[in-house]
Amino acid sequence: MLKGLPKILVVDDELDILELIRHTLAKEGFEVHVAANGAQALDQTSKVNPEIILMDVMMPVMDGMEACRQLKENPDTKNIPVVFLTARSEEFAELAGFEAGADDYIAKPIRPRVLLSRIKAILRRRNALHTPEPEAIDFGVLKIDRERFVVEFEGKALQFPRKEFELLSFLASRPGRVFSRDEILENVWGNEVLVVDRTIDVHVRKIREKLNERFIYTVKGVGYKFEIE
Repeated sequence: MLKGLPKILVVDDELDILELIRHTLAKEGFEVHVAANGAQALDQTSKVNPEIILMDVMMPVMDGMEACRQLKENPDTKNIPVVFLTARSEEFAELAGFEAGADDYIAKPIRPRVLLSRIKAILRRRNALHTPEPEAIDFGVLKIDRERFVVEFEGKALQFPRKEFELLSFLASRPGRVFSRDEILENVWGNEVLVVDRTIDVHVRKIREKLNERFIYTVKGVGYKFEIE
């Protein structure tokens, strides 16, 4: 197993659900660990120190509520986000879960796209607390000032509409990294706003026009990347 990947602990006593989630997350590059009940979850957490714990509510030996309470009472594990996996009939689970210290919940049956979107959002929030973005990105010929929302290109300051600025800033945050359309939509527009792929294309075209068709490149069938020549 590769090291350095985001680690997620999945806790559920139903093997088919464990396998579905494990397969979904592994395809996205996560390091996945599993447990069959709350007691095993506590043991696994101390061993692997996961970034996120996905936990079923109703399990034998120790249920998810009790495991979550113990995790949140432990100084070493209290900051690990716990996301409950709840059946739709378990209407009590949302309120009781938050009272136990859960950070979020996802309803069963599990939809892979919703699961991935929620996990990535939680990871972004967690990482932002520890690694705040720099106020400016300086590539010499191109400078992006996040505090003033100004792009300086070849010594000239350009005012970008907010979404164009956020899109350029997001792509430039990882030069050379190819971002899929789903990643761009999720990080720039968010899950609560209905945006189609064409919207990304239009914003990219406008940014390219302002930067003399430089820096942002299309990767066919995948998405876009930012590169300094």
